[in-house]
Amino acid sequence: MSVRELVILGTSSAVPTRRRNHNGYFLRWGDQGVLFDPGEGTQRQMRLAGLAATDITRICVTHFHGDHSLGLPGVIQRIARDRVPHTVRVAYPGAGEEYWRRLRHATSFHDTEVILPQPVGGSGCCATGEGEPFTITALPLRHSVPAYGYRLVEPDGWRMSPERLERHGVRGPDVSRLLREGRIEVAGREVALAECADPRPGQVFAFVMDTGECEQAVELARGADMLVIESTYLDSEERLAREYRHLTARMAGRIAARAGVRLLVLTHLSERYEQEREGEFVAQAAEEFDGRIVLAADLDRVAVPPRRRTG
Repeated sequence: MSVRELVILGTSSAVPTRRRNHNGYFLRWGDQGVLFDPGEGTQRQMRLAGLAATDITRICVTHFHGDHSLGLPGVIQRIARDRVPHTVRVAYPGAGEEYWRRLRHATSFHDTEVILPQPVGGSGCCATGEGEPFTITALPLRHSVPAYGYRLVEPDGWRMSPERLERHGVRGPDVSRLLREGRIEVAGREVALAECADPRPGQVFAFVMDTGECEQAVELARGADMLVIESTYLDSEERLAREYRHLTARMAGRIAARAGVRLLVLTHLSERYEQEREGEFVAQAAEEFDGRIVLAADLDRVAVPPRRRTG
């Protein structure tokens, strides 16, 4: 299967630290590359991670606070400078159109026509583009400014069985025809796809940034193979989390548990916490969620879990 992994470019919240850059997350999904929430310093972090502007096929911005979007001008200008040939769709909250326009043309540069804006709005919408191997759904979150989370869903498919194909005499071009048409005739007998293959569930990736606890966060994460979610605070700052419409690690774990997530990636840590306290984020989330938990660190690579097995 093609490479599917999250490359973590930055993990701090409002203020970067010596160890944590402003936000930035690159999801490699086969030949697709989705850049989420490019904060300041994203270009440099991409360089350190071995990523090029040509790797980006889409950008998703959750909201227009600076730590999630001030890297946009540099990334867009790098796309122009490197003459990226393919379309790069950019999803962002339509309510922040004025901020998008400012960031899109923040300074003078030789512009590019490959940037295609896709503002999202309302109670939920689809931002999928032609040729993309997944569906992208955006749902509104509960923050101090309009904010959206994103859910990428790969369509369900089939896993062919070489032994069963051979048993039914399906060979060569007939294999792809069976997959395409669902049933074909072989040697005077009709063969159905289900006789030669097993259902292959599509993979799901969810991205939830600045928000208070809400049902939309759970819906975005429902059944996700990987959930990347903010966990700005620990329990000791729960009051601040509720006041500023953020999550604690415990709240993030609760959302993951309710949604049936497989892998929980915690990020967007407040600068107030020193390194020796970082283990508390995983510990507090684990009191709510009994699955695998990763505390994100800059330049880490986290593989999307292998497909669920059926049957």
